This record gives sequence, C-alpha cells and structure tokens, in this order.
Amino acid sequence: MNDDTRTVIRRVLREHARLPVDVDTLGDDADLFAAGMTSHASVNLMLALEDAFDIEFPDRMLTRGVFDSVSAIAAAITELSGDGEPSAAGGGT
Repeated sequence: MNDDTRTVIRRVLREHARLPVDVDTLGDDADLFAAGMTSHASVNLMLALEDAFDIEFPDRMLTRGVFDSVSAIAAAITELSGDGEPSAAGGGT
C-alpha cells in the first residue's frame, strides 16, 4: 500500500467513519471498531471508499474484517483495483 492510498483512506475515515478519536492517532493496524466505528458508519465508509477509488466491493468482501483497519481496507482496495490508486473522478489526491 502506498502513502497516497493511506492518505485517501484516512481522509475518507475522517469524513465518514464517525470515529470519536482522531484518525491520525490510530496506527494502520488499529481496530477501527474498537476505536468506536459502528456497523452503520462502516457502510457509509464502504460507499465513500467505492467513490474515492472507483471500485465496488463484491459481496464476498462485505465483512467486518475487510473494514477493521487501514491495512485491511488498503489490502482490499489493492486487490480490487490492482494498484490502490485513488480515482481522479472520486476526488482522490
């Protein structure tokens, strides 16, 4: 996962995950659910990530484990996009 991918994931987390803590204080492997993300917020996060990276999460990836950390999200995005680069249309950097 490259730095641009991590930056975009963290921006989307800040805007959509409704975390009660500063996203920048969490490590890449920190459990986002333990940090306060709800299942409802994870759906909003998923939709925002799809827009930002111009991807669609298939049913097999609609599990808590895919969205439980920055590292897990980045791995899923890399798998789906082949490169993990944000799309220009999705407002990525």
